Amino acid sequence: MIADKKILIIGAGLSGIGAAELLLESGASPVLYDGNASLSEEALREKFPKDSRLSIVLGELPKKEREETEVVVLSPGVPVDLPLVEELRKNGAVIWGEVELAYHFAKGKLAAITGTNGKTTTTALVGEILRSFYQEVFVVGNIGNAYTKEALRMTEDSVTVAEISSFQLETIDSFHPQVSAILNITPDHLNRHHTMERYISTKEQIARNQSSTDICVLNYDDEETRKFGEEVKASVLYFSRKHILDRGIYLEDSSIVYGNGEEKIRVCDTSELKLLGAHNHENVMAAIAVGIGMGVPLTQIRKTVKEFRAVEHRIEFVAEKSGVVYYNDSKGTNTDAAIKAVEAMTRPTIVIGGGYDKHVEFDDWVKTFPGRVKWLVLLGATAQQIADTARRSGFEQIVFADNMEEAVQVCAQKAAPGDAVLLSPACASWGMFENYEQRGRIFKELVHRL
Repeated sequence: MIADKKILIIGAGLSGIGAAELLLESGASPVLYDGNASLSEEALREKFPKDSRLSIVLGELPKKEREETEVVVLSPGVPVDLPLVEELRKNGAVIWGEVELAYHFAKGKLAAITGTNGKTTTTALVGEILRSFYQEVFVVGNIGNAYTKEALRMTEDSVTVAEISSFQLETIDSFHPQVSAILNITPDHLNRHHTMERYISTKEQIARNQSSTDICVLNYDDEETRKFGEEVKASVLYFSRKHILDRGIYLEDSSIVYGNGEEKIRVCDTSELKLLGAHNHENVMAAIAVGIGMGVPLTQIRKTVKEFRAVEHRIEFVAEKSGVVYYNDSKGTNTDAAIKAVEAMTRPTIVIGGGYDKHVEFDDWVKTFPGRVKWLVLLGATAQQIADTARRSGFEQIVFADNMEEAVQVCAQKAAPGDAVLLSPACASWGMFENYEQRGRIFKELVHRL
């Protein structure tokens, strides 16, 4: 019984709080630990019932906890190669992530989605597809609703779709979705995973416990995921924007088609979708494949994908001011996502970029600028690196801003009627903002004030 174990939760953010709540509710007496000594224990305690059995430790972790801990639950932001984690592992502790902990208690049928880009949109759409057919649906994970917060509410009749990041996949053990999906794999988080090979293998962990009776949805157009399709134990269902598939979901002219091996069934036309950009056609195809894998009839899937609108912070329409359209793509936290956002624009565009340094290159992003981007407004730690990259490519229309307020004002001054302003930073938000959600909401507030 896990409730009888000595459990240490590392990280007192959203995931750590969710893990603590789940463990307390299941009868355990966990220790919530955060190395940030400046956090307020009193403020943390207010998040839990007054008589809770939770211990809170901030700053240095005592020797007793280091030696006696049996199970460690890591928040996604805590690296698995942290010296403290390595020490706990050496002392015999089992290392779990929040996702593995939640799975231990969860019930019902599960679909899990990962990929460098498109996870949130695809997960949100799959959630709507499942709701169109099932009574009891949970949408959890990296999408902003901690898996641990919902796990004890699930029953054998529940269906769940989980957005799973590479950070969360580092610490899975028995996690086993009936339907998994890897949308794409491009360079990201190399400051955490160190090598591209390790990043790829971490993404592939999502299907590691699947068998031939399960389904793995993969992108046929992505070299890495197509290659993985030849190795995975699960039955593969591909989607493709560039190839006609005998079995899978594909784009033919402007029609999304489902080939089941025997017949070709038209699902819808891309002109009927409310999502912008070719990358979103891929997200829709992936969601259709997951929906089919989860047993939802095609009639329900067809109706849902036509009605679905963009999720917050993903090429989200904000407002039109003086003939200029503003889009919030704050979730474009890497170059591949930012490329897709620029390519989705149908107007001359001013881009706001820059942020936390994840040690990636920006050349491919800058190559999409000619004929699309009028001005580049930069802020954050990577501003100079991006500017240097742009100038090497011959792009000189660059302005530096100290903060988001200044960036929005510059965009408003530079934009002409008929232009678009796009916040798609190609970088994480840390250092200037708590997370990409806060960055996106501040951007939207500033736009509305114009």
